[in-house]
Order: sequence, then structure tokens, then C-alpha cells
Amino acid sequence: MKLRVVELLLVSTLPAMVLAARGLPDFGLAIATIFAGTLAAGSANAFNMVIESDLDKLMARTAKRPIVTGLISKTKATIFATVIGVLSLALFWSFTTPLATLLAFIAIVFYVVVYTMALKQRTSQNIVWGGAAGCMPVLIGWAAVTNSLSVTPWAFFFVIFFWTPPHFWALAIKYKDDYAAAGTPMLPVVATKARVLGEMWFHTTLMIASSIWLISSAKLPTWSMAVTIALGLVFARQLLALKEGSPEYGKVAGKIFQWSITYLSLLSVVLVAAQLLS
Repeated sequence: MKLRVVELLLVSTLPAMVLAARGLPDFGLAIATIFAGTLAAGSANAFNMVIESDLDKLMARTAKRPIVTGLISKTKATIFATVIGVLSLALFWSFTTPLATLLAFIAIVFYVVVYTMALKQRTSQNIVWGGAAGCMPVLIGWAAVTNSLSVTPWAFFFVIFFWTPPHFWALAIKYKDDYAAAGTPMLPVVATKARVLGEMWFHTTLMIASSIWLISSAKLPTWSMAVTIALGLVFARQLLALKEGSPEYGKVAGKIFQWSITYLSLLSVVLVAAQLLS
């Protein structure tokens, strides 16, 4: 289920619910949404591991995954992914809203079919468009509370959308040789360092702009705008150290990856605190 990845996805779900509820959402609804969301994301990740098991054999980072080592067969993994996927949708339908259920279904299909099967091995922009699946928890969390969508959750969606490429490309820089061995055209594998850095700057700039849009749309206090901009600028500052000829290039990329996780976590805390204190 790649629960460490799922944990990162859920970081954005609860803040979206708090913003939608204009305060703390119903406790039972929050628990149901987070649990069902965990199962939905875990289902998509499990399907991903079934589909990519042959590629995972070629990468040191993924060579010990359970399907690769034979601990779990493809058949059992497929059954497991299907069961928890269906269960997640049943939980969404029973305890949240029809729109949240539909969005969860779209997220699973998008990640498995569009990203894993259609984009990942065919384009260096795979994570740009395929990463939209990772933005869906924001919409799902909002819809679980309101059974609708407005400008604010879409602003939050685009924060995650533009955050994803620099976050993932930093990881791809660190594991460039792994992706090359698997024939996966991640941008750092097929493009120059200058182009990779340029695209990371492009997406980071739009991420900061989207975060400003989010704070403004949600009508959160002025202090939260200042903190949000500061977090974005710290994110951008990390890119300054990613110099093409630096012997620390891979190490710096690893730090950017770690900071990107910290950034998203802190932004989520700021959103919750700003909403509850406003």
C-alpha cells in the first residue's frame, strides 16, 4: 500500500476538511474520510506495484518490494488491491458524500490507468500530469464535507499540483541511475540539469502563487498569508543550491526532497491553525 506515501497524501485531506467546515469537521466524518482515503490510495499503489513489478526488479530502490521478491504473487496482490479499493468506495458512499465517492474512484483510475499505464514510461512529463492523482485528496476532503466544490479547494489542488514535480524530480535526481536502468523517462534522466532546474523553478513559482490564491480564497488571516509566502520562499531558496556543476548535486536534491515534505506538512498546519483561530 506504500503507506509512507499515503501518509503524505492524507496530510492535505484534513486541512481541506477544516477549510470546508470553517472549523473542525464532524469527528466521525473525518475518521471515515481518512480511513477510506487510506484504502483508496493503498489500492492505487498496490495496483501500481502489480503493473510495475518487472520494472521494480531493475531498480535498487524497489528491488525488495514484496511482489518482486515473491513474497506476494501478482494474483494475490491484484485481489488485495481490488478488495480494498471496493471497500474504500463503499465507505466513502456510506459515510461521506456521493461526490467524494466519485472523486475517490476517479483518483484510483487516474493513478493506475493514466499515470502508471499511459504516461510513466512514455513521457518525461509523466509526473506533471500523472501527479494530479496526488492532488485529489484535497478535493475529496472538501467534497466529503460539502458534497460540492468551490474555488478554494481548486486553489489547494493547484498548490499540490505545482508542488509535486519539484518534489518528485528531486527524488528522481537522487535515484537517476535507477530510473535509467528501468527505462523510465523521468525528466532528470532524459533532460539536462539546466532544464530540470528551470522546470523546478517554474513549478515552484506557480506553487507559491497558488498558495497565495488559496489563502486569499479561503479568507484566512493576514498572518497566515505572510507565513505561507515565507514557507514558499524557503522552498525556493533550496533550489539556489542545486547548481549544475556542484559535486553535492545529488545530496542537495535529497535535501530538497525532504524539505518539500516539510513544506507541505507546515502549510497544512498553517491552514488548520489559521481557520480555527480566525
